[in-house]
Amino acid sequence: MRTHYPRTAHLPWSPGATSDDVRIADLSGLTGREVVVTEKLDGENTTLYPDGLHARSLDSAHHPSRGWVKALQGRIGARIPAGRRICGENMFARHSLPYDGLESYFYGFSVWDGERCLDWDRTVAFLRDLGIPVPPVLWRGVFDARAEKTLRALRPDTGRQEGYVVRPADGFDAPHFGRLVAKWVRPGHVRTDTHWMHAAVVENGLGPAAALWAVRSGAPVDAAALAAATGTGAGDAKAARATAAALDAAGRTGDDRLAGVLAALLRRSPRAALAPALARTVGMPLARRVADLVGLHPSLHRPYPDEERRTGLVRMSFAADLPLLHTLAAAVAEDDGAREQVEWSALHAEELREPEGLRDAFADLAPEAADRCLAQAREAYALGRVGTAEEAVAATWRWRSGDFPRLVHLVGPSGSGKSTFARGLPGVGAYVSLDDLRLARGSRADQKANGEVLREGLDRLDAALAAGGTVVWDATSLNAHQRSLVHAVARRRDALLTHAVALVDEAELLRRNGRRDHPVPPEVLTSQLHRFVPPYPGQAHRTWYIGAGGTVEDRA
Repeated sequence: MRTHYPRTAHLPWSPGATSDDVRIADLSGLTGREVVVTEKLDGENTTLYPDGLHARSLDSAHHPSRGWVKALQGRIGARIPAGRRICGENMFARHSLPYDGLESYFYGFSVWDGERCLDWDRTVAFLRDLGIPVPPVLWRGVFDARAEKTLRALRPDTGRQEGYVVRPADGFDAPHFGRLVAKWVRPGHVRTDTHWMHAAVVENGLGPAAALWAVRSGAPVDAAALAAATGTGAGDAKAARATAAALDAAGRTGDDRLAGVLAALLRRSPRAALAPALARTVGMPLARRVADLVGLHPSLHRPYPDEERRTGLVRMSFAADLPLLHTLAAAVAEDDGAREQVEWSALHAEELREPEGLRDAFADLAPEAADRCLAQAREAYALGRVGTAEEAVAATWRWRSGDFPRLVHLVGPSGSGKSTFARGLPGVGAYVSLDDLRLARGSRADQKANGEVLREGLDRLDAALAAGGTVVWDATSLNAHQRSLVHAVARRRDALLTHAVALVDEAELLRRNGRRDHPVPPEVLTSQLHRFVPPYPGQAHRTWYIGAGGTVEDRA
C-alpha cells in the first residue's frame, strides 16, 4: 500500500512559513523527550518501497531527475521488508540551493513499519545497511526550555542550508506526526523564477564519500573513486570487483560490503598503516575492521592443523566476521590450493556459533567485571571448555566481583600519543615507563642498557600489580614478542589486561616528532613503523583504539 508522507508543520519561530503553511502551536508533545535535529535538505520528497517508489504525489510520473533513485530502489528493494517504507530526499536535481559535496543523491530521514516510525538509532542502522546516508545531525538532546532556546538560536547558513527538522529520537505512531515533527525553513526559500521540474535538470554535485555509500548500496565498484575517497592509492581493482560479486551472492550489504571491498582493494597494503589512513574517511571502527581483514585473510590460504582449527577460527572471530573473512579470502585466492583451503576452513566455521545470550549473561555486572568475564568466557569457548551461557557464567565466577588488578598496556610508535592519553586516565595507581627508567639512568635516548631497563620495568610492574589497583605500562610494545613479556606478568597477577593501541598515520607522526621535546631520530621512527604489528582483538581482555585526536575511537 502506498502512503503519502505527512505534511510537516513549521516551528513557531520558522521565518519561512507562508500563509498556506501550518505552524505547530504546541510543543508539549516534545517536552521531556530526547529529540534529534537534522539538516533539512532541498530535494524532492521521495518514498521507497520493496517494489517501487513515488515522489510526494502517489501517482508521480517519470522525470529525468528520478532515474538515479529508481536505480537505487532496484538495488535495495529486495532488502526492504514487506510493510516497510523509507522516506527521504531525492537530491539529484538542483532546486533552489546548489550542493557540490553530497554523500549520495538520496538521503533517508525516516523509516516506517506500517504506521509506526522507527526510532532514530534504528533508522540510521537500517539505512546504513542499505547504503543510504541520513542528513547531518545538528543537535541532539532532551527538549526543554533550555533546548528550545538553543534551537531558536540556531543560525543555519541560508546560502547553502534550507533549514532543519526536529523529531523525537524514539519511535512514534503516524497519528502523532503533526505534533512531534516540525521544521525551520529559511525565509523566501524558493528563489527561482521557474519551478525546477519545468527547467532543464541541473545535477547537484557528489563528494568523495559518495563512492563509499555507492559500495554500501550494492553499486558496481569504482576503484578509482574509492581510491580518491580514501586517499590510499589505486589498489587491486580486480580483487575488489571479485569480492563485491561474492558478497552480493552472499547477501552482504552496507558496511559489510564496504569493508570487504576495501580489504580486497587494499589487500597488499601494510596492515598497521591501513587503520590510521582509512580512519579519516570511514571512521576508526570500520577502518580497523578493514585492516584486520587484510591481516587475517591470507592465513586462510595456508594449510592449518585440523585439530587446532576450531580454536584458531574462534579466536579469529574476535577480530573479524568469519563469513565475511572467508568470502574475501575465497574471492582473492590466487590458485586452486588456496581456494581449497578456504573452502575447508569455511566448512569448519559454519559449525561455530558464540553461545546464545553470552553478552547478556554479564549485563548486571560492573563494566570492568563484565568485560573480564566476557573475555574469559569467549576464550573458554575457543578452547572447547564451555558451550552455553550458563556454563560460561559458572566458569567465570571468580572474576564477577571485580576483585583483580588492572593493567593498561600502551601500544604504538613513538609520538603516537600513548603517554598523553595514559596520563589522563583516572584512578591510575602506578605508571611504569621505560623512557622514565632510562632517564633515571642518565638519558631517555640511551638504548645501551635496554635489557636491564626492561627487567627493572617488569619487576616494577609485577610489584605494582601485586599491590592491586590500575597500572599503566608505557613502552612502544611494537610486536607480539615484546608484548608477551608484559602479558606473562599480567597473567601471573591475574590482571584485567587492556591494550590501548595508538593508530596515527606516518605523516602525522613525523610532524609530531619534529615538535617533541625529545624527538627520536627519523630513521628510528621509520624503523618502528616498519616493525609495528598491532595486536588483534582477543589478544587482551579488551582493546581500545586511540586515534590521532588522542581519544578512544573504537573498542573490542
